[in-house]
Amino acid sequence: MTEPSGGSTDKPRRPVAVPAVGLVALTAIGITALLGGLNEAPDEPEPLGQGAVLDQGRYETKFVESRVTVERAQSEFQQDKRFLELVFDVTNKGDETSAVGRPPDKIERAFTAETFAGSLVKISPALPKESGPFIFVRTKGGESTQLHPGVKSQVIVRYKLNENEQPPEKVTLDVGTFEFVDNPVFNDPHWKLTSKEVGDKHMPEIKARVTLPVKKGDGA
Repeated sequence: MTEPSGGSTDKPRRPVAVPAVGLVALTAIGITALLGGLNEAPDEPEPLGQGAVLDQGRYETKFVESRVTVERAQSEFQQDKRFLELVFDVTNKGDETSAVGRPPDKIERAFTAETFAGSLVKISPALPKESGPFIFVRTKGGESTQLHPGVKSQVIVRYKLNENEQPPEKVTLDVGTFEFVDNPVFNDPHWKLTSKEVGDKHMPEIKARVTLPVKKGDGA
């Protein structure tokens, strides 16, 4: 008896081996495609914590702590005031005195920043606008709004807490850096926050993401 055309169907089929290296390569290509290509994968900001020091170009900054402070009432007709404070040690590495500034109200406006507080492009969780922030430089004589060249200064970014309002467990900061721009055509050399074009917008480049646990003292 002759075999049916095409040969026996009882023979097991030999599996096709795919090298493990090939599978890894295919997986990597798939991930890259999801991220938008080899040249478009986003750079993750450097994760930093309490006590870390960051070179921001124009400034060198130490992230000292986040804490809750209480200002006691001066009379029986007043009430205690509580604040969430972010504390920094900032050294102005430039040649000129600079204002301490304030964080941008929207991240897409941050690229115009030239001041230290302007580099705090995002503070999470967001607090109500009526809470602040109030920014000042602590000096021996009281408070100031200026950072002098070569001097390490303590900068306080403060938010007012309402009565019975609980502070967050931690605060996260997205922090940018500065670059010196020398434009010989307009004779306008200056520091500016490092940014890049994203579509039709200029977005700040986030150098570090700093997480600070909120320290709660007695009575806070």
